[in-house]
Amino acid sequence: MTQTLFINARLIDPVALTDQPGALLVADGKIVATYDDTPDIAGAAVIDCGGMCLAPGIIDIGVKVSEPGERHKESFRSAGRAAAAGGVTTIVTRPDTLPAIDTPETLEFVERRAQEDAPVHVLPMAALTKGRAGREMTEIGFLQDAGAVAFTDCDRVVADTKVFSRALTYARSLDALVIGHVQEPILSEGAAVTSGKFASLRGLPGVSPMAERMGLDRDISLLEMTGARYHADQITTARALPALERAKRNGLHITAGVGIHHLTLNEMDVADYRTFFKLKPPLRSEDDRLAVVQAVADGLIDIICSMHTPQDEESKRLPYEEAASGAVGLETLLPAALRLCHAELIDLPRLFRALSLNPARILGLAAGRLQADAPADLILFDPDAPFQLDRTQLHSKSKNTPFDGARMQGKVLGTWVDGHKIWGAS
Repeated sequence: MTQTLFINARLIDPVALTDQPGALLVADGKIVATYDDTPDIAGAAVIDCGGMCLAPGIIDIGVKVSEPGERHKESFRSAGRAAAAGGVTTIVTRPDTLPAIDTPETLEFVERRAQEDAPVHVLPMAALTKGRAGREMTEIGFLQDAGAVAFTDCDRVVADTKVFSRALTYARSLDALVIGHVQEPILSEGAAVTSGKFASLRGLPGVSPMAERMGLDRDISLLEMTGARYHADQITTARALPALERAKRNGLHITAGVGIHHLTLNEMDVADYRTFFKLKPPLRSEDDRLAVVQAVADGLIDIICSMHTPQDEESKRLPYEEAASGAVGLETLLPAALRLCHAELIDLPRLFRALSLNPARILGLAAGRLQADAPADLILFDPDAPFQLDRTQLHSKSKNTPFDGARMQGKVLGTWVDGHKIWGAS
């Protein structure tokens, strides 16, 4: 039995919500036990953590890997390296590829490529409707049997309520998870920023924050009708939070996430038409950002994700209204999230509850915790290490990050998957 003992660590436990010194023992890819002091384990390889933070690996729901169709933007090899460097041990990939992942054959191709090239766990999602066109639902049962962990049309909202309700009903019969993009599609069409004074001053087409609440209200109504398991991919406005709270209080099977960029940036960061800040949904007001941060701290919003969306230079170096939406985030997820800790808006255990534990619970995984028999998916990081981000040094093929040149804190020192080190100095 191969044993590894992590000593002199600052253990971040998202289950007990504790942050305390201790040691952790790993054997055969699983966590054996944690200790308050340093035990004497004969034959174990010892890793001295130097007082740095040891936490469960991040589970990132909603990562776009551009295979098949746009491998020049991101491959499983490059995304896997970026994830490992960012402390992400499991990526849950989106089906918005070319073609969309809407058949068992395409899904099996993705799984094979991921297994060959990615050093981290890769769990694929499949499209909810064929071609993500919103007209006919996919073979959810066959796709689930082929390995799909959830079903989503990503940022294409299923506008036909009858089609969406049928898909939810069928998903419920299979206990399948449906992930929705909560934006009213007609109001959102063509929008580049959030409506308001800033949008008017810049002469950019905007969308009201009410579009998010309207989209969420519709989906909640359908959940009441169908009883399906549902996750809202991004809640970014204060106006949507009361509806989410009511739905949870009423016992609906609903969870919600938010992208890291909406937690750490606001609409003013767009400044003079900086297209690396163009996201979908668009960046919101500072009041919205603070409300959503508080919702994460309170547990109303369950998870934080990167919404990693690689775009090449040609699609970003355009006038703001024409530029593609999205930003890469696998490597910047942790240091950006640590901004919330340094600002004393959330503590580390609650942060990792949103980054690791809750995503694992939503997907039914044993990971995301520092407990016996959990997979030894771990990250060791220095939460205070300062650095200035240089986008050219990112491992992703695409370099479209809004944090280029930003001063950040928090460096990953080591990443382990199933007890095997995949990132960090030897």
